[in-house]
Amino acid sequence: MKSKICDLLGIEYPILQGGMAWVADASLAGAVSKAGGLGLIAAANAPVDVVRNEIRKVREITDKPFGVNIMLLSPFVDDIAQLVIDEKVEIVTTGAGLPSKYMKDWINAGIKVVPVVPSTGVAKMVERSGACAVVAEGGEAGGHIGELNTMALVPQVCDAVDIPVIAAGGIADGRGVAAAFMLGASGVQLGTRFLVAKECNIHQNYKDKVIAAKDIDTITTGRTLGHPVRALKTPFTRAFQKLEKEGTKTKEELEEFGTGALRRAVFVGDLKNGCFMAGQSCGLVKKEQTVEEIIQELVAETKEILGGATKWVE
Repeated sequence: MKSKICDLLGIEYPILQGGMAWVADASLAGAVSKAGGLGLIAAANAPVDVVRNEIRKVREITDKPFGVNIMLLSPFVDDIAQLVIDEKVEIVTTGAGLPSKYMKDWINAGIKVVPVVPSTGVAKMVERSGACAVVAEGGEAGGHIGELNTMALVPQVCDAVDIPVIAAGGIADGRGVAAAFMLGASGVQLGTRFLVAKECNIHQNYKDKVIAAKDIDTITTGRTLGHPVRALKTPFTRAFQKLEKEGTKTKEELEEFGTGALRRAVFVGDLKNGCFMAGQSCGLVKKEQTVEEIIQELVAETKEILGGATKWVE
């Protein structure tokens, strides 16, 4: 299963693993790259030394291409931007802002830059700055999200730019992958499906919650703060939404209330005070598998669906 994304990024399958903050470490990224996809280390809010160690760990796992996802709101973003140059990282994806400030230096260093975009306007801006592809992520995704859904966003971004488009948000099986290709995408990015990979080091409580989740079990918080987040319904996310509706807390107090909640979910599986970020596709995720099994299942399902597509129309 090849596409132009495979040639562009040097990967076997057009499948990217999302750069999930505090989740996407060397173990997961290395396994995805080794299995033929593109693994991504999430820099998140981590300091340089932590990210450097993860980069070097991936290189012990595989010699295949991998990338680093840089969250542009990180307090360490300037240092991380230089780190990927120093460490000769081949691919960078970005989120939570515009990467224009760093694009020239990254491109001069030979880095392929693939920003995550929520709209056609942002996609055009990063294309002009030199992005080699974009990830068009719909609001079905877990974590920080935009307003448009994947079905509406992806074809419009494909029409707006000349660079390849990778679809993300709500994709968890071969049906979603095939649909993304039909919308014009050249590849897909999955996050929620990889949460339950055996190589993913999140707490078992996190994996169990994703596997048990139904279609209506996610909630969006943070809209009043300007950066909405999708996560599973828990005492924490329900309390956060209630505080937003009541309007009795300042933005600073709400930010403080949410600080550390994702890390509590990832590292200690705190069912009461943790924020278990996951997308609306969680109801499609039913079991733990190795990364290799996940990718091979996605490829087989997609091939079967695309091969029989003509049965739906005459």
